[in-house]
Amino acid sequence: MASPSSSSRLFFLLLSCLALALLAKAEEVHKHEFVVQDTPVKRLCNEHHIITVNGQFPGPTLEVREGDTLEINVINRAQYDVTIHWHGIRQLRTPWADGPEFVTQCPIKPGESYKYRFTIKGQEGTLWWHAHSSWLRATVYGALIIRPREGKDYPFSKPSREVPVILGEWWNANPVDVIREAQRTGGAPNVSDAFTINGQPGDFLPCSQKETTAIPVKPGETALLRFINAALNHELFVSIAQHKMTVVGVDASYTKPFTTDVLMIAPGQTTDVLVTMDQQPPTRYYWRGGARLRLRAGRRLRQHHHQRHHRVRLRLRHRTSGPKIQPAVPALPAFNDTAAATAFAAGIKSPDKVKVHDHADEYLFFTVGLGLFNCEPGQLCAGPNNNTRFTASMNNVSFVFPKTDSLLHAHYYKVPGVFTTDFPAYPPVQFDYTAQNISSPLQQPVPATKLYPLRYGSVVRLVLQDTSIVTPENHPIHIHGYDFFILAEGFGNFDHEKDIKKFNLVDPPQRNTVAVPVNGWAVIQFVADNPGVWLMHCHLDVHITWGLAMAFLVEDGYGELQSLPPPPVDLPMCK
Repeated sequence: MASPSSSSRLFFLLLSCLALALLAKAEEVHKHEFVVQDTPVKRLCNEHHIITVNGQFPGPTLEVREGDTLEINVINRAQYDVTIHWHGIRQLRTPWADGPEFVTQCPIKPGESYKYRFTIKGQEGTLWWHAHSSWLRATVYGALIIRPREGKDYPFSKPSREVPVILGEWWNANPVDVIREAQRTGGAPNVSDAFTINGQPGDFLPCSQKETTAIPVKPGETALLRFINAALNHELFVSIAQHKMTVVGVDASYTKPFTTDVLMIAPGQTTDVLVTMDQQPPTRYYWRGGARLRLRAGRRLRQHHHQRHHRVRLRLRHRTSGPKIQPAVPALPAFNDTAAATAFAAGIKSPDKVKVHDHADEYLFFTVGLGLFNCEPGQLCAGPNNNTRFTASMNNVSFVFPKTDSLLHAHYYKVPGVFTTDFPAYPPVQFDYTAQNISSPLQQPVPATKLYPLRYGSVVRLVLQDTSIVTPENHPIHIHGYDFFILAEGFGNFDHEKDIKKFNLVDPPQRNTVAVPVNGWAVIQFVADNPGVWLMHCHLDVHITWGLAMAFLVEDGYGELQSLPPPPVDLPMCK
């Protein structure tokens, strides 16, 4: 006869086995095949050939639960090199699956494939995936929806329906040709021809009315709308006619619910909102998205690509059997309404008190902004005055992506000559960052491949300061492999003694992309608990093309769980 203690041990053993079995059942492995291919589509009255995944534009929506694993085999049947980035996924100990070209992998060549495998831990909400090679992101993107584990609810009332809403840009020209021409001339690339919602232009544009996205809804129901800004080069205001929106999440992190008439979403960011269809009588209510101009008027970049201002509409159709009623169209803030953008950002907070370290091991100050390279003899240059080429930099370093190896592979195998680890912690020269006229020497950054090393587990506090070199802009800065807290934002030059009083150390928002204000600054903080090489860059694709990027090298900690794993056997190699 078993003793009481033996029976107890047996009971707890069985209970543990049952719990593990239930956990294993709850955590699924989702396997997908992504075929990158040339696909004919018709937009704005003409047929175009674009690069898609599985012939879909936008690409497939991935739906998982927190704790699940994704295995996506990407097969490249297009004519371009390609990689796929899973934007916002922490990639804990799976850095080889992160995707930025020449950072965590070499590109997948035409005719080849690579299997991305990663587990989603501690994240719920809306993220997305996109190409991270050249300007393929213009058409290669899709939603990534992370729901709570089985048996766990949202921290808000369950909506009647959930709808991903992906905001994008459309070029009548081949986007890859657009950026290649800009790189050849050193000038700014041509602007897009339209904005899109779920791949379709609004119904006020030529040949677009029949295809405009329309979502039928029932009067009185509440929908969860998952907004994703997949546009290459524009922040966007979004509004819905005669309806309020309650923000409940951003970048796969929940927020304190707050109600607003308008959203401001930067490229790379996501915003989850609840909308109750409570307006009478039932009719068609338009959603409207419009560009937010980030340049200050009167500067010398009047010809720059961001100045163009166009809008897109989508129909939110209340079901009704009555007579037709004129549709309602919303108003949007003016394209230069900084107050509206600032008010929206200030409304986003974590739902509860969070653990924010009141000290840091690394205090960093990075300037972000545009610059100019002098035109070399015999070189074609289409920058200002026709004797310069556009560039961009952080701390006066214009990032150069390697071509012979990826940064992560070179780090793991200690390959010399690919990068250095001397990225400056502070600007090499301090100056009035938001002044109207910056001296010519400060306009010339240094092209280099520099990384900043971080000790595993260190607390990093980083000031991101916009500059007026060439022109001030709003820069959406994205860090791969990490979420971070936004402690504060402001305008002018960051002043530690004065501005530290603005820090929110109680319930700051948690994001993976921060829109650094025009002529202003943002302070973010994170813990370097994910070893590897992690790109930080502006999510305006023209700016990363010009070099507005750097990378953190997070060193190994102690033991296997704090160390960089070896690369998978099918990791693409540079050739």
